[in-house]
Amino acid sequence: MPGLSGRILVVDDNKVIRQLIRVNLELEGFEVVTAADGAECLDVVHRVRPDVVTLDVMMPRLGGLHTAARLRSDPRTWDIPIAIVSACSQGEVDNGQSVGIDAFLAKPFEPTELVRTVGMLVREGRQQRECQGREACGGGSEGAGVGGAENGAVGAGSRDDVSTAGGGASADGASGDGAERGDPGSGGGRAAS
Repeated sequence: MPGLSGRILVVDDNKVIRQLIRVNLELEGFEVVTAADGAECLDVVHRVRPDVVTLDVMMPRLGGLHTAARLRSDPRTWDIPIAIVSACSQGEVDNGQSVGIDAFLAKPFEPTELVRTVGMLVREGRQQRECQGREACGGGSEGAGVGGAENGAVGAGSRDDVSTAGGGASADGASGDGAERGDPGSGGGRAAS
């Protein structure tokens, strides 16, 4: 899958997991920006303008599902595809469906499933934005998915069609800081209420 492109905002309070996701996506050609929690995500999302946001569920200040709900309620970010990357319980999957999560990836995740899921969401997000500019986009990618997933059903074509994927990779790697991309002053964040 080399040659993939897109800007991904990775949000996780665990530095090792952030770095693991970052490295796997950058190796496939994605540009990656990171944030340490949901509040920091909301602070940087308008500046970063990501193609996809990945969110952990349990984070300090503002968790992933609340962050997703805030992104969905903002007219500037409502259409950004969102993937939960977490040790998901069935309750989290159900709650995620209610706030419009596009895909779930269970921790520990398989790097190939991460890349496949994010690539699918980038493509579907672009197709959705192209469709918004046209009157008739019947059929589009609604309900479409990526076949061949062996560790879970990977695919979501609409906000109501949520996918899940799982695997067996573990994280053991370097650390990173929040809102990283090499530009100074991108850390920190405003506390959300």
